[in-house]
Amino acid sequence: MTVIECARPGDAGEILTVQRAAYVGEAQLYGDPFIPPLVESADQVRRAVETAVVLVARDGGRIVGAVRGRMSGTTCLVGRLVVAPDRQGAGIGGSLLAALHAEAATALAFDLFTGHLSEANLRLYRRQGYRETGRERMSDHLTLVHMRREP
Repeated sequence: MTVIECARPGDAGEILTVQRAAYVGEAQLYGDPFIPPLVESADQVRRAVETAVVLVARDGGRIVGAVRGRMSGTTCLVGRLVVAPDRQGAGIGGSLLAALHAEAATALAFDLFTGHLSEANLRLYRRQGYRETGRERMSDHLTLVHMRREP
């Protein structure tokens, strides 16, 4: 049974392991092995746990997913939604997003971005009520799709 709860600083290493495993496919999709989620350090993840809302999905003792939210005024900035590759497609990502929406219930909007080729991510975000607000070309191979959800 998967349980979603607030991360603890001691979870940083395991969160980073899941994050790296989850983002390998994105790095391959965009031809860039140096995307920020893959080069982030355990100390950076630990700081995020200490300064933002970081939720984890646990199955038994194993972390199988995570998401971050940080308030900027009345908007919650959503980032690093990750699910372990062997657990993708089981609803964990949607559950993490729903839990973050509940945790940051005072937010007037939730903003996030993903790559334009990341179709599974785009489908998930649309199912969760996110709508595209713009696109930002970062390079020849990457355009960021910015999305917003308003409660």
